[in-house]
Amino acid sequence: MFTGIVEELGTVHAVEDQSDAIRLTVRAETVLDDVHLGDSIAVNGCCLTVSAVDTTHEGGAVDLWTADLMQETLDRTSLAGVSPGDRVNLERAVTADKRLGGHIVQGHVDGVGEVVRRTPSEHWEVVEITLPPELAPFLVEKGSITVDGVSLTVVDVTDTTFTVSLIPETLARTTLGFRAVGDRVNLETDVIAKHVAKLVRAYLPAGTQHEENNA
Repeated sequence: MFTGIVEELGTVHAVEDQSDAIRLTVRAETVLDDVHLGDSIAVNGCCLTVSAVDTTHEGGAVDLWTADLMQETLDRTSLAGVSPGDRVNLERAVTADKRLGGHIVQGHVDGVGEVVRRTPSEHWEVVEITLPPELAPFLVEKGSITVDGVSLTVVDVTDTTFTVSLIPETLARTTLGFRAVGDRVNLETDVIAKHVAKLVRAYLPAGTQHEENNA
């Protein structure tokens, strides 16, 4: 589990194509302070398992780690398009003694959106992102959304888009500061909203859910 509070910007070091999978190697510092094989690290909001670390440097310093991405991950996230040199948001799995500064994030990407508009202001920037229609029921104004692993508050939402307002700290410390119009971003909706929707659906009259989604 994660909180959506990005710890650092890492850099893609290598991408090894394995036909139906890739091995992704990322250069990082903070998230590797106490890394162990099998640990979870979120990359642009996608939970990955550490499968190797580079300890070949003088003094045993570690700054590279590797994860294996299967076809399901490539099909459902924007990580299929990463290249060496790309910057990525990184967050270690949360521990029980840490503050939950964002919201409950699983690192399970629900879909991919696209940046369609950036509107800068003096002290913040509003970003509009496309929303896969099937995710629209889980977003509400002032609710939570994870974009590329960043916990954000929804400003406005329609059936096809939503907006978020980014403060200078978010712009400076995450990939959202330089995502351009047309760039793809990973989206994870609020897990609580998804569970509530499933539980309520069982008590709705037949056809009600379809009518609501197309209202």
